Amino acid sequence: MTVPGSEAPTERIRALRPRAGWVGRVVIGTVVVAALIVGGTAFRVWQVARVDDRRPVDAVVVLGAAQYDGEPSSIFAWRLRHAQALYEEGLAPLIVTTGGSAEGDEFTEAQAGRDYLVGRGVPADAIVAVGEGSDTLMSLEAVADRADADGWSSALVVSDPWHSLRARTMARDAGLDAWSSPTRSGPAVQTRETQFRYIVRETAALLFYRLTHASVDTGTDSGLG
Repeated sequence: MTVPGSEAPTERIRALRPRAGWVGRVVIGTVVVAALIVGGTAFRVWQVARVDDRRPVDAVVVLGAAQYDGEPSSIFAWRLRHAQALYEEGLAPLIVTTGGSAEGDEFTEAQAGRDYLVGRGVPADAIVAVGEGSDTLMSLEAVADRADADGWSSALVVSDPWHSLRARTMARDAGLDAWSSPTRSGPAVQTRETQFRYIVRETAALLFYRLTHASVDTGTDSGLG
């Protein structure tokens, strides 16, 4: 026996089922697409980190990192040593050091990098210090402006492996014909835990940059901004 008035609620439930199924499929599809984008980006960060695209260029560009009273941090020193090796290999006639300074600092990262290289025997006239920029993006845009003013365009960008894809992407967006040559020594590559942490961070930072064309943060460490 049918209870009077029971037909309408039943019909409404049946009508809602297709709509609920459609919403569920959209949600699942969105999650799948997001997972593919994040996973694909993480794979590219890992993949580019493993590749050294060294080749003859106009300049080797070293991304700055922390310095203490003119003395490069360990991460920065390893980048500078790698840049010196590329220069001594004859791949570029010029090394460009980058990075600004924090409030109260006497030295910029670029100046500290330049002095470090001169102390290791690199000719002073083979080094250009570009001390503008508090993060990777601003530093590379300042380098691109300097390159345009000085009449050169191609560069090998030196940073830590996991930072290479984002740095190369930013350099190319700034107008440089850029390739990456990551360091293979130093704190950023010592342990698997460190490597995993950097990959996760760089995946998020690169996705943010692609969405906004801005750096994740600002700070004195241009290699991480």
